[in-house]
Amino acid sequence: MFEPRPKEQNYAWVPRADHPQKNRYGQSIETVPAGHELRGKSLNINGDNAVSDNPNRYKQHGFYFNADRCISCHACEAACSEKNDLPAHIAFRSVGYVEGGTYPAYTRLNISMACNHCDDPVCLKGCPTRAYTKFAEYGAVLQDPDICFGCGYCTWVCPYNAPQLDTQAGHVSKCNMCVDRLEVGLKPACSSACLAGALDFGIIETTPEDRHQLETQIPGFPTPEITHPNIRFQQVNSLPREMKRTDAMPLRYERDEQGEGGPYVPKVDDDGRPMRWGLGRLSTRENPLVVFTLVTQLVVGAFLALFLGPMAGLPVPTPASHPVAWPLLVFGLIGIETLGLVLSTLHLGRPHRFYRAFNNLKYSPVSREVAGVAVFYNLLGLYAVLKGLPVLTGWLPAGVVDGLSLAVGWGAALAGLAALYFMHRIYRIPARPYWHHWQVLTSFYGNMLTLGALAVGLVSMALALSAGEHYAQLMAVLAVPAVLGLMAEAFGLWRHAHDLNAKGGEGAAGHYLQRTDFGKVYWLRNGLLVVSALVIAALAAAGADGVIGLVLWAAVSVLVVAAAVAGRALFYAVVVPTTMPGAFFWKNAGFAEHARSTGLAKMPQVGVLADTH
Repeated sequence: MFEPRPKEQNYAWVPRADHPQKNRYGQSIETVPAGHELRGKSLNINGDNAVSDNPNRYKQHGFYFNADRCISCHACEAACSEKNDLPAHIAFRSVGYVEGGTYPAYTRLNISMACNHCDDPVCLKGCPTRAYTKFAEYGAVLQDPDICFGCGYCTWVCPYNAPQLDTQAGHVSKCNMCVDRLEVGLKPACSSACLAGALDFGIIETTPEDRHQLETQIPGFPTPEITHPNIRFQQVNSLPREMKRTDAMPLRYERDEQGEGGPYVPKVDDDGRPMRWGLGRLSTRENPLVVFTLVTQLVVGAFLALFLGPMAGLPVPTPASHPVAWPLLVFGLIGIETLGLVLSTLHLGRPHRFYRAFNNLKYSPVSREVAGVAVFYNLLGLYAVLKGLPVLTGWLPAGVVDGLSLAVGWGAALAGLAALYFMHRIYRIPARPYWHHWQVLTSFYGNMLTLGALAVGLVSMALALSAGEHYAQLMAVLAVPAVLGLMAEAFGLWRHAHDLNAKGGEGAAGHYLQRTDFGKVYWLRNGLLVVSALVIAALAAAGADGVIGLVLWAAVSVLVVAAAVAGRALFYAVVVPTTMPGAFFWKNAGFAEHARSTGLAKMPQVGVLADTH
């Protein structure tokens, strides 16, 4: 058990107060009823199997933040970091701020934020390794870094930037509510250390002494509807109608109502920045995912063309027509998919624990995507062996091989389509509004159609030329899915931009970055999509054939790939999450970029890693 100091001050103890039966979201504050099997168990803190006699052990606890009192001394940060022995680049609790008004009526609102131990923790549902648990004891959401393999998906889905991905250590860790202190009745270290009495702690929905508000939002705090967080706020001092962030996020918070008390909503902070290429910032930590997603979509699309094409009478390569080229083509697809899988695995903080990705099939879209891709990958390999390597299957009756290969082929086709659907579900995240749109689905399936059709088409043209045959008729048919895929991508992007601007907030801020910091790449990608679709349609209509036709088709394929890579890189580079505001230096992506470019990041005390992965 945690050892309290001999003369622990009264303010450090969790108050025992009357509370309602349910919180404002309808969730019972009693985490489990009396006599439940979860009661009376030890948390085994530091190997101690003792059980606390705290009478409020099975009640949902939470933080209380009085924004009017916070002086931004960062004592809560320091106490948390000391308590958890954190390196300089990791902070379970951090203090950011927004500011507004003009001199002499300038106002700054500080916000101290850590994990809110939500009623509906999206980190728990999203984590593929099941490293998270919502405990009956105090309602704490705890995470086990030893189970985590460092994919960082929980850092995407959390609206409050609570889970911290330590790329140096290779895993995520976060606030644990100081359950060891709670077991003996003490508040978490952060709230005990607060100098101004701004940060408090207790049973949720109970009002601390000398306070009167229990609000669920203040300026800069994301909507509580995503996770139902267990934090309550007080903020009564007058604020300007508009508050701005001081970090790199192009966001401001504006009160819709002219009078006091109206809610603040996030809006784009248009600072008039010029249109740039932004090529240096286009390369992100997610580069392996750019390759993995595009490669998987290409391989699924190419397999569908090879599998379904002969059924539709298309002269695509088959094992019968090309007994050497067909296996090389299919095993080539398996090879590039293997490359994509290797890159996505090495992207993990702990690649050797990749097998844990299957642990949360019930909830995590990451687990489902991994399972879908794994099933597709293995069925594709089996199909390639059955159809392309008769030396291995010659001992079986021909009818058995044909029937089995047909069943495996349909299984691979369905698994590939399902894998792309689960892949798109990974990005439907309310905490990242730029991604939370059906355009992700049209993009992924659109790339499947276009890249798959062109890949099979290029190989088919080369084989036809080597045999002295024509391919114009085949390419006229393959041009249909290729153009449809580009049209789906273009239509989705058009509606995406319209819907983001109409809704505003972080999604519109991401689109603003796309049109400014990366504006030249954005418009180049859009132009490539249109030009590629027109050229493909023209080549198909003109019946391009021969060597010149192959060169033209190869050239337009390069344009399509360039558009796909640029679009996918933008997808990861411009997303603005609903994270809490940072400070001018700390928790500021702009400062982190500056620190890495100038060499400041080489000093550990700066709190920025020189190499993110």
